[in-house]
Amino acid sequence: MRLSHNLVCWIVSLILLVSTASAQERYFPPNTGSTWETTDPQELGWCQDRIDSLLNFVGATHAKAFIILKGGKIVVEKYYDSFTVDSAWYWASAGKVVTAFLIGHAQENGLLNISAPTSTYLGEGWTSCTKDQEAAITVRHQLTMTTGIDGRTPDDNCTEPSCLKYRDEPDTRWDYYNATYLLLQDVIAKASNQTYQQYYFRNLASRTGMGGLWIDGVLYSKPRAMARFGLLVLNDGVWNSDTIIRDTAYLHRAMRPSQTLNPSYGYLWWLNGQGSYLRPGIPFVYSTDLVPTAPKDIVAGLGKNDQKLYLIPSQDLVVVRLGNPASEELPALSGFDTDLWRYISALPCSTSSISNDSGQGAQGATAPNRRALLVTPDVVSLNGLASYRLYDVAGRMLTSGEGMEVDVTCYGYGPFIVEIEQK
Repeated sequence: MRLSHNLVCWIVSLILLVSTASAQERYFPPNTGSTWETTDPQELGWCQDRIDSLLNFVGATHAKAFIILKGGKIVVEKYYDSFTVDSAWYWASAGKVVTAFLIGHAQENGLLNISAPTSTYLGEGWTSCTKDQEAAITVRHQLTMTTGIDGRTPDDNCTEPSCLKYRDEPDTRWDYYNATYLLLQDVIAKASNQTYQQYYFRNLASRTGMGGLWIDGVLYSKPRAMARFGLLVLNDGVWNSDTIIRDTAYLHRAMRPSQTLNPSYGYLWWLNGQGSYLRPGIPFVYSTDLVPTAPKDIVAGLGKNDQKLYLIPSQDLVVVRLGNPASEELPALSGFDTDLWRYISALPCSTSSISNDSGQGAQGATAPNRRALLVTPDVVSLNGLASYRLYDVAGRMLTSGEGMEVDVTCYGYGPFIVEIEQK
């Protein structure tokens, strides 16, 4: 069926009207000062005891700062030890998403093209590859971690040509290699004839109130700066009435699977809900979502030692966590992501909140006598005689039965979902 021109125009106008109304409802703090409006979590139906449990967990796992925004307003904000709202901390690799944003900004302004060879901006000989091998590497390959450069070097941050050796053709291997990422900052600097810090400050930091300083390729800022950036991206690159980037198609591509090798990776963003992922430095495909306890539409900037920026478009949420490692030192993804989202997902009073012997949280309810419990491998007490069904995170039923407990230790790493119906 063909639509009339007038009807098409009316539909487009309606979409624009709805989009504009949504953008106007989102709050933006002033670029200067400490004013930032808040929302009472009770207005969102969040239970105070669950907020307390979340904040206790965050503090016990060595955080310095933790923030949740809803519609741009602060719902939860907590600082630990001597850390304050004005203290600075490093983003680690969570700052990669800022570089991805600035690459899009530079492309929009005609300074570079992500489809062009990197040598267009860095000159020939930026690697120790042959001329033809080097010419095949584009800026997009750097954004997607698919350059084919050998990442197995003693110094992951070495950007000297001697450290950048050929391993495979571009687009044939996903390899989380920091050196090729760091050179994206050089690409922006060369293309714009500015330092990377200057480009960041003039085109992003000064226009959003982020502030911050890049030192050796790593961004240092106050925690609210990370929240500001998340809010900007959630609002399609528009800060209040200032359109910082118009190329929303680029922003959307950045937060979609950028290649098939690791579908949970975009343009330096990590993506949930893709069904499989690769971890940095581990040549093994994990056949599950990146963070199975979290909403599927989460996109994230993830940094070493559990520096976290999460965006949840479906819920208009921004979540920030900065601090020391929750447990072991790991690049980007860690088990902390899954643990944290057990607590956040359980915040609404409408979800059940249960604890098992291993201290894992639970969520979901289908009837007063039926519960859905999210667990990691353990023997789970059912608190009395019950029938149960055990599922993996993809929803496949593994086993069912009746008893006082269910043993999930024989089914691998997990996590698992146990549906319980009390007798």
